[in-house]
Amino acid sequence: MRKFWVILALMAFAVFGFAVKGDPTTLVDLTISEPDTMDPHYAYDTASGEVIYNVYENLIAYKGESVTEFVPRLATKWEILDGGKTYKFYIRKGVKFHLGGDLTPEDVEYSFERGLIFDPAGGPMWMLWEALFGIDSLEGFVEETFGVPYSDMIDENGEAKPEYRDKLISVYTDYIDPAIEVEGDAVVFHLVRPFAPFMSILAQGSSWSAILDKEWAIEVGCWDGKADTWWKYHDIQKEESPLYAVANGTGPYKLVEWDRTQQKVTLEANENYWREPAKIKKVVIWGVDEWATRRALFEKGDGDICYVPAQFLSQIEGKEGIEIIKGLPTISVTALHFNWSVKPDSKYIGSGKLDGEGIPPDFFSDEHVRKAFSYAFNYDAMILQVLRGLGKRVPYALPEGLIGYNPDLPMYEFNLLKAREEFKKAFNGQLWEKGFKMTLLYNTGNSARQTAAEMLKFYIEQLNPKFKIEVRGVQWPTYLDTYRKGYLPAFIIGWLADYPDPHNFIFTYYHSNGVYGHSQGENYEKFVTTPLEELGGKTLNQVIEEAVAETDPAKRQEMYESVGRVVYNHALGMALYQPLGLRVHRSWLKGWYHNPMRPGDDYYAYSIEF
Repeated sequence: MRKFWVILALMAFAVFGFAVKGDPTTLVDLTISEPDTMDPHYAYDTASGEVIYNVYENLIAYKGESVTEFVPRLATKWEILDGGKTYKFYIRKGVKFHLGGDLTPEDVEYSFERGLIFDPAGGPMWMLWEALFGIDSLEGFVEETFGVPYSDMIDENGEAKPEYRDKLISVYTDYIDPAIEVEGDAVVFHLVRPFAPFMSILAQGSSWSAILDKEWAIEVGCWDGKADTWWKYHDIQKEESPLYAVANGTGPYKLVEWDRTQQKVTLEANENYWREPAKIKKVVIWGVDEWATRRALFEKGDGDICYVPAQFLSQIEGKEGIEIIKGLPTISVTALHFNWSVKPDSKYIGSGKLDGEGIPPDFFSDEHVRKAFSYAFNYDAMILQVLRGLGKRVPYALPEGLIGYNPDLPMYEFNLLKAREEFKKAFNGQLWEKGFKMTLLYNTGNSARQTAAEMLKFYIEQLNPKFKIEVRGVQWPTYLDTYRKGYLPAFIIGWLADYPDPHNFIFTYYHSNGVYGHSQGENYEKFVTTPLEELGGKTLNQVIEEAVAETDPAKRQEMYESVGRVVYNHALGMALYQPLGLRVHRSWLKGWYHNPMRPGDDYYAYSIEF
């Protein structure tokens, strides 16, 4: 069967006319999975972000390999005023969008306002809400401002209820619109308080800050720019977004095709690019999930870049014409987190009961279950054998190098005796007697996550023959949708920093409104909003919110360490590893550079020289 897929893939190259060795104008990137969406305000994964990075542009960009210095993009210069509460960006003139529209300051204003209004659940717009308004969502802002949940203001048809219509209009006219203003050739952002990571939130690589063509966006069906309609465009479903499968940026590449059947994205150079056109004229990003197929294509010379799982690295080491770069620093963590309140109709919890044929939706609300899982994972073997040493242990979901990291914080060890003890305590002993059955998913092509899931299955099933875990692979967009909607009992997921600050990890993983915290269910939310004696009577949410506002690094360090101890004491997820980067490409590819904040490749920087 494996041979069949290799042959099929090679035939596809012949049929679809992909690049072969000898063509310096076409680049093929052999990767895994495919984008989740082309909508910059919904995209929150690296597969989507890589495309958006090359098609759209932001006001500023990181300077080369730096994560702290910035250079102009669609803004020519900027000013930080009012003690860090006001940011003024002067917009570049003479820039055109791919479909012919001229870049204006109004496009910039519209792009950010549309994103704030859209604010999809579990999406990236919380960062801009937090930076501009000090709260992490539109719906949270509405409830805090008016004392009424947003959902109570909207009727079953998605229209504003008459008694709340004026209040909803004022959300835009009195708050969103004044926060982002056009002043001549500039766009001005007004923050409610200084927010140090704001520049990083705006930088190239942050899809949520990409600039849209206002007229085109409205024409294709995005928010019409009016104050009395915005709620119709809030939190719409992914496929319902007019930007789901189309793109119109100002960047060096245009989106030509997104072939969902082939998991293939094709880009072509923007010959009217405001800098100079890219040297590589065509880019094919192809999600080839099966390693043997991907390897065969790469070794044949039909790929310029290849995603190589660390455990397979020895299969290509020493091959002529292949460049391998190992141990690259990352600002990233891969972790497993538990859903404390799985949707009852989930097909991944079997019977939905504690009867040996499934698990109840609140299975992971039991602290002993979480601790048992945490003891049943061989962390060192994962790093040494699976990642081939290209990773390190971290106490909780915070990478080394950021404030709050302390290698001396407690970590779970691989200990099956302790795992057994915890399982026997779970559900007052009933779990050990009755057993359980559940499903763990991983995204196909990600062999590290597959192995992590299989490792848990192997060790946990050893403890009790009544324990059953099915491990199953699904496509990346399916994986994202399933965990976001609350159907997975547990999910293995990585996080590449949106900006290099601990808040971006701690809030994401552990705050109930964080991207991953939100997906851990209502019972998790109850826990993190309940005062804890170990936090001096504060809630975990409260400490996380206070830590980002603290300006004293020593105090921030102490606050985040207290979060780390709560994570350990209550087994709030399993930090599996902080990866070290691995890069594999053909030696004929020139211009590659490493920036840990970039979601994938910067094709504009490349050339192919045989």
